[in-house]
Amino acid sequence: MTSLRLRLLSYLIMGYMFFAFAWWATLLFTKNRDVFYAKTDLVKASMMAEGLIKSESEFEATDTYKRLLEKDKSQEHMIIGEAMVFVFTLFAGFWFINKSYNEEVASNHQRRNFLLSITHELKSPIASIRLILETLVKRNLSKTQIEQLATSGLAENERLNELVENLLLSAKLETAYQPYFELLDLAALVRNIAGKMRAKFPEATFSFRQDADIPPIRGDKAGFTSALLNLCENAVKYSGEHPEVDIRMWTHAQKIVLEVADRGMGIPHSEKKRIFDKFYRVGNEETRQTKGTGLGLYIVWEVIKAHRGKITVTDNNPVGTVFSIELPLEFV
Repeated sequence: MTSLRLRLLSYLIMGYMFFAFAWWATLLFTKNRDVFYAKTDLVKASMMAEGLIKSESEFEATDTYKRLLEKDKSQEHMIIGEAMVFVFTLFAGFWFINKSYNEEVASNHQRRNFLLSITHELKSPIASIRLILETLVKRNLSKTQIEQLATSGLAENERLNELVENLLLSAKLETAYQPYFELLDLAALVRNIAGKMRAKFPEATFSFRQDADIPPIRGDKAGFTSALLNLCENAVKYSGEHPEVDIRMWTHAQKIVLEVADRGMGIPHSEKKRIFDKFYRVGNEETRQTKGTGLGLYIVWEVIKAHRGKITVTDNNPVGTVFSIELPLEFV
């Protein structure tokens, strides 16, 4: 409500400024015309008194009148020109103010969503680990039960560690991210990540296909690992009960192309330009069922940009989403 009132107030102020300027411009134009008439009447009366002219038509044919008329037209053009510049400046200012306001509102909304999601993401593994530890302390369990609980605890701890790593990496990306470039077998890295994803999500199907001649690339292994993990986890997260994720890699037109495709719910066209923004998540945090903080795709975008590559998102056929990464071979 406060936000709406501020916006209405800003519109009222803008409207007042516009109409006030229109009033003063009209008044200036009128005063300039009055000055012209006063000057011509004075000059005409003086010339008639001296016997130089006898009628209005003779006065209008004189060079003196023509100079006065030319000066008046020049001043009118100057007033119109300045008015147009002012109106353009005024509307440009209105546009920038409104754009900045909308961006600030969107940013605040994203921060609120981030706080809601990060609270849930932190509390969930912490609560699980606490429950596991309490169970181990209070109950006399068999070795098998202890091993099961320990495995579950380690998984929750790994989830918590990944969340912290994403938070730290996103902070570095925003301020002082310096990629450590080394000769990297990207195909081997992707195969390794696909193997980890199969172990982490046994209900999902991961396939990986590549050209036989993928060259090594100079890249930041930690950055690429984080980016690829986030893409794969997103593909699983938004794909329903039995996710199918296809990873493809090939070279084309002096570029290495890497695609991660899923057959999930897809991304609305209106959201595709915003999904790489920090903290942005599709939908509303209070009604969203999937886990996440809105940092994953932001990390992917920044890592790929640091390697002078680009990433695009398109619809998969018949359903789902395809993330396509292109890395220039001259960077290899």
